[in-house]
Amino acid sequence: MTSLSAATAAAAATRLLPSVAAATKLAYSSSLCLKSLGSSPQLSYQFLPQRASRRFSNGRIGYSTVASPKCFASDPEQLKSAREDIKELLKTKFCHPILVRLAWHDSGTYNKNIEEWPKRGGANGSLRFDIELKHGANAGLVNALKLLQPIKEKYSGVTYADLFQLASATAIEDAGGPKIPMKYGRVDVTEPEQCPEEGRLPDAGPPSPATHLRDVFKRMGLSDKEIVALSGAHTLGRSRPERSGWGKPETKYTKDGPGAPGGQSWTAQWLKFDNSYFKDIKEKKDEDLLVLPTDAVLFEDPSFKEYAEKYAENQDAFFKDYAEAHAKLSSLGSKFEPPEGFPLDDGPPQGQPEKFVAAKYSTGKRELSETMKQKIRAEYETIGGSPDKPLQSNYFLNIMIVVAVLALVTSLVMN
Repeated sequence: MTSLSAATAAAAATRLLPSVAAATKLAYSSSLCLKSLGSSPQLSYQFLPQRASRRFSNGRIGYSTVASPKCFASDPEQLKSAREDIKELLKTKFCHPILVRLAWHDSGTYNKNIEEWPKRGGANGSLRFDIELKHGANAGLVNALKLLQPIKEKYSGVTYADLFQLASATAIEDAGGPKIPMKYGRVDVTEPEQCPEEGRLPDAGPPSPATHLRDVFKRMGLSDKEIVALSGAHTLGRSRPERSGWGKPETKYTKDGPGAPGGQSWTAQWLKFDNSYFKDIKEKKDEDLLVLPTDAVLFEDPSFKEYAEKYAENQDAFFKDYAEAHAKLSSLGSKFEPPEGFPLDDGPPQGQPEKFVAAKYSTGKRELSETMKQKIRAEYETIGGSPDKPLQSNYFLNIMIVVAVLALVTSLVMN
């Protein structure tokens, strides 16, 4: 339906039944929502009903029954399916490191000092365009894009921005790393002219490594702790001299793969996510392991060293801080639809309160009558509970405890 025909239908509907008019207007507004996001011509969306508030002349607030559309930049179910395909890809291609690098270089262009999207850079899918892929820091990332392109074509309802970040988080977790508290719904840029200029990503060997790292990462709004934690992702992967200009052509750890052989890794088990990156830099015992100037400075700069020492000794602490920093990096500069994003974990969608079920708050095993449910709900709401905000403790257990205490006190007084 074109915008003109939809508008004509909406106008005609106003001369018919009110319910028909409301439904037609909703369909028209939904089509506008689709066109406004449009990162893919076949992009699918979900629409969740929302109550629209209205203030009356007497000051009271009421709610209309007309639903307003809630746009999702990516289809949640397609994202879940894409995640399973990524897991299969990792099993055959051993491409964990390059998928992490792809996502980081998409989000790592963010500039907190620029408010306008997409000029501020960040995770917006711009790295799929040739003009950005040809930036010096992105050498070789066209191979990561080629790996993900069939998945993108299979799941057209997933944006590139979400797919890049989903692949990265899945790779970290599949390699033994922590669960990343990700959210999705990133909107894609639509044309190469929206790509950021070259020069926003970090260099491996700057004259002053500590200053350079802070200049780049603090432009993104990241702290010293987050800089060190994110550096720990070098536990995965290799540096290839033909791409970055750093590292050996091959070592005893990389000459036989897995995947394409060659390059120099930071760790001996370069497809396993753990804290060995920090341990190996600290010990400096193996010449076959890579240590860049930006790696060594983590144990030289006093502020960085505090966290690097901690992570070398405590993998749990590293995993915790890394997961938080990775999730933050993955959302930098993104525009989300819905604005709050959405997780892929099980549970009610964000913005949808858990439905009140009276039996859930009872201690009996039999189903309660409707009358009893209504009474329980009335009492439940008088003490501050509601469907939107379930009480954190068991109401009936509290009552039983109070009754038991009163009975005990009464017994003592009587005796």
